[in-house]
Amino acid sequence: MKPVVVETEIAAAPARVFAVFTDLAHGPERVRAIEALEVLTPGPVGQGTRFKETRRMFGKSATETMEFVEFEAGKHYTLGAESCGTRYRTSFSFEPAGAGTRVRMSFEATPLSMAAKMMAPMLGLMTGTLTKAIQADFDDLKSFCEQRPAP
Repeated sequence: MKPVVVETEIAAAPARVFAVFTDLAHGPERVRAIEALEVLTPGPVGQGTRFKETRRMFGKSATETMEFVEFEAGKHYTLGAESCGTRYRTSFSFEPAGAGTRVRMSFEATPLSMAAKMMAPMLGLMTGTLTKAIQADFDDLKSFCEQRPAP
């Protein structure tokens, strides 16, 4: 499957946008698709932080355990997960864009098991739906960043 890439510009400083995107405790309040989120590791969010997220995907609830496998505060992070014989990597970057921030997300799915390899063409057919779901998450977070003053 080709990576799915989504970009948006947010009228808020990169530090603010990064902080909102990595604020796991408030994810369900800010992103409509997230039904529940449980942080599994203590301490501040950073490389190695693991969490379990339940979200509405394709009309159904799905729960996955994810980990921050890369983390450079204020600049980028990558989430990793493995499920149903597939390795998932979702990378986010945050760059200044005028007075705001350009957020770029890249999602990749790599089938590992034979069953996942056989199903991979089906995942490719869902690219448009996946892109719309990611854009909806971005829209929710953009709205929060732009409408609420920084703490």
